[in-house]
Amino acid sequence: METTTARAAGLFFIRALLGIIFLMQGFGKMFTIGVTNVYSMFFKDFEKTFLPTWLIWATAYYTSYVEMICGFLLIIGLFKKYALYLLAIDLLVVSFGHGLMQPIWDLQHVIPRAILLAALFLLPKEWDKWNIDTFFKKRANH
Repeated sequence: METTTARAAGLFFIRALLGIIFLMQGFGKMFTIGVTNVYSMFFKDFEKTFLPTWLIWATAYYTSYVEMICGFLLIIGLFKKYALYLLAIDLLVVSFGHGLMQPIWDLQHVIPRAILLAALFLLPKEWDKWNIDTFFKKRANH
């Protein structure tokens, strides 16, 4: 495989894999479990902390919607930069929350996502050729 194609395939793989992980988590929160049940199961205990209830509810909705929508956007490669920023904030919020509730917590779900996300921030954007953003950019230049 030529280098350009290999780089494009590699970056697409990282972006699509991370997108699928987030999309499916957000989809599950919104449509399988439901955000209200997600709140009851995973966020209710935060009411015992210093955090206001409105912020806890907002976080439950933010993480659910951002994971699903931005996961989808990563898969197709649309508004990638914004999706990456929102997902980075999501991971920081989730990490803070887990750490607040349990000082030593299981990182097995956060670390792989963080590594893939960091890779997408650090790899040259010119390598990411298989996406809708590039398609629209090429059409606009013609």
